[in-house]
Amino acid sequence: MEALDVCFCLLAHVYTKSKKKIVSELNDKVIGLYFSANWYAPCRKFTQVLAGAYEQLKSCGAGFEIVFVSSDEDSDAFDNFRACMPWLAVPFSDLETKKALNRKFDIEVRLEELRKEEREKHESQTLPNLLTNHNRDFLLGRPTAKQVPISSLIGKTIGLYFSAQWCLPGVEFTPKLISIYQKIKQTLVDDNEEDFEIVFVSSDRDQPSFDSYFGTMPWLAVPFGDPTIKTLTKYFDVQGIPCLVILGPDGKTVTKQGRYLINLYQENAYPFTEAKLELLEKQMDEEAKSLPRSEYHAGHRHELTLVSEGTGGGPFICCDCDEQGLGWAYQCLECGYEVHPKCMRVVDRGSTLER
Repeated sequence: MEALDVCFCLLAHVYTKSKKKIVSELNDKVIGLYFSANWYAPCRKFTQVLAGAYEQLKSCGAGFEIVFVSSDEDSDAFDNFRACMPWLAVPFSDLETKKALNRKFDIEVRLEELRKEEREKHESQTLPNLLTNHNRDFLLGRPTAKQVPISSLIGKTIGLYFSAQWCLPGVEFTPKLISIYQKIKQTLVDDNEEDFEIVFVSSDRDQPSFDSYFGTMPWLAVPFGDPTIKTLTKYFDVQGIPCLVILGPDGKTVTKQGRYLINLYQENAYPFTEAKLELLEKQMDEEAKSLPRSEYHAGHRHELTLVSEGTGGGPFICCDCDEQGLGWAYQCLECGYEVHPKCMRVVDRGSTLER
């Protein structure tokens, strides 16, 4: 049996972004089975290239189609990854078809190799390996000319702050991060606990911009133009700035979502571990029990309803502070407007009707 016939036997159905598509409609077309996963950075980068080539072929009338066969670890990752794909996909829930296709084309062996590479990369990661290069073993401190040995940071929780002066969201987030940084540092001094430090990893376009931006920061920095900057950006797959990657005292990655966690929990997010976040989530759930089920917000004319991930909420951008949010939110059920509970500026209904 031809390979394509085998594929048609295996595929029960595939999906476009909006509806089911019958596999028989793919007859007489060249089919590309795209085995990929959101958790592997090269896959995400190649998907962008493939999407461009796909659109060109389709615009030329080529009888060509692609079917995404996911190796994502959960449905949210699958949905987020598929959102950037203009082609078809085997449903995430169709485990039998995905496993059969993986076996048919020996994908499982390669997947295990990639997972092993990711594990080994994490296990061998240390702070000196990340931040030093062959001719530099220091970071810039305050004042700018001061050189701080990277070895002095070993055993501390470190935030790698990817940002640039030309990036407006970065310029807006930096003062908030400075405030949180200082509060964390003061708390650690008071409690005589392990230290915390931030290292600025600049995407500035010239030395004066770097000097000006770094001059506003109380922490350390990788020197401007140092090759380590590109290495770190690639290693942590930084897709956009500002981005705050947290490293634990052992030099291993704790989370790449430091910015989001700072916005959500402020200084309470420290040390950003799973155990701390679970505790904070439970506290947030308890606090939400005392919040009004609905309110009117000064920045919106419709009534807002308190929602959680389990009641229609999910990841969002707060329409008041323009920062990320997750978990509890006040949401407009009419138009989708959402704000953090902490960003609510409550007004009575009469005030909203007057606007």
